[in-house]
Amino acid sequence: MEPRGTKRKAEKPEVAQPWTKLPRSALSLRTEPSLYSGAFPFYRRPSELGCFSLDAQRQYHGDARALRYYSPPPANGPGPDFDLRDGYPDRYQPRDEEVRERLDHLLRWVLEHRNQLEGGPGWLAAATVTWRGHLTKLLTTPYERQEGWQLAASRFQGTLYLSEVETAAARAQRLARPPLLRELMYMGYKFEQYMCADKPGGAPDPSGDVNTNVAFCSVLRSRLGSHPLLFSGEVDCLDPHAAGAQPPSCYVELKTSKEMHSPGQWRSFYRHKLLKWWAQSFLPGVPRVVAGFRNPEGFVCSLKTFPTMEMFETVRNDREGWNPSVCMNFCAAFLSFAQSIVVQDDPRLVHLFSWEPGGPVTVSVHRDAPYAFLPSWYVEAMTQDLPSLSKTPSPKD
Repeated sequence: MEPRGTKRKAEKPEVAQPWTKLPRSALSLRTEPSLYSGAFPFYRRPSELGCFSLDAQRQYHGDARALRYYSPPPANGPGPDFDLRDGYPDRYQPRDEEVRERLDHLLRWVLEHRNQLEGGPGWLAAATVTWRGHLTKLLTTPYERQEGWQLAASRFQGTLYLSEVETAAARAQRLARPPLLRELMYMGYKFEQYMCADKPGGAPDPSGDVNTNVAFCSVLRSRLGSHPLLFSGEVDCLDPHAAGAQPPSCYVELKTSKEMHSPGQWRSFYRHKLLKWWAQSFLPGVPRVVAGFRNPEGFVCSLKTFPTMEMFETVRNDREGWNPSVCMNFCAAFLSFAQSIVVQDDPRLVHLFSWEPGGPVTVSVHRDAPYAFLPSWYVEAMTQDLPSLSKTPSPKD
């Protein structure tokens, strides 16, 4: 599976291992795009294994109750006139970002379904388990110039688990988030409210609260090069009119962006924002992003659809653009790097991969708090091979 116009290989990419040949304690992985410009690596078309929902109190449910349905305004009617500021801040219930959920919700799904996975325990033992958002950060790393990241990695029963750690800089930025940025975040969720209905064929109801605790998450299986992947990501909505399409091909990603009026603004949009949109949608196999473009007053005045497999065309001839092959080859190289370093099977042992723009990925080793992230209820249940847990603690426990 590759963007239009890129070549596909049958097996793992022939990319030179760009990590330094140093003692294990000093290993690092370089991130320059030129190191990863080979052919597009093998990427198995993602298949949905299942799903789960998080309710208004952020409680887990192993079903699709939080799934919403794509319901755009009529194509032949007047253009959209969505007031994205409506309800802010009175009808806004943001998720508590101080709660560190780590992989907990995904782990509960794995615990409940591990015996039904195709390939059984042997497949899971060879896989990497993580969130789609963590993989998205890896894909965009060769082109990222502003924000670093940290990923904690632990191996347990053969499986490699990856969980993001909030960097000190990201935490400081979050705590100092200006009011305008908080409002812009709300506006993105508000746009979803205008575009989604609670049932197929229903009409959107933008009069209710915007509660960002609520989420519908798809759980997917894929393979990048030689690396089996099990990952989960939040899905905005399902298009009930996607003829004969099965998940994830019937899913739609919704985004907002400011209106653009000059070629320079569009060029910057294609180089930076569209890269992140592509990475986020390509990984789970979501075929299109529908964007609402807002004016300075906060009203969406136009909609535009960006097919995921055509996004690269906007920067193909741009010397300062991005290349999907570079993104996927770097992600494959990082997974090889992590697999070669995290060899000890111990849920309390953490290898912390850290990266800042302009430098290589580095590694440090830790045990237990504060970096250990596999919860005791998961480790104990998997060790005892219990069929399921009737109740698992919330991430707060």
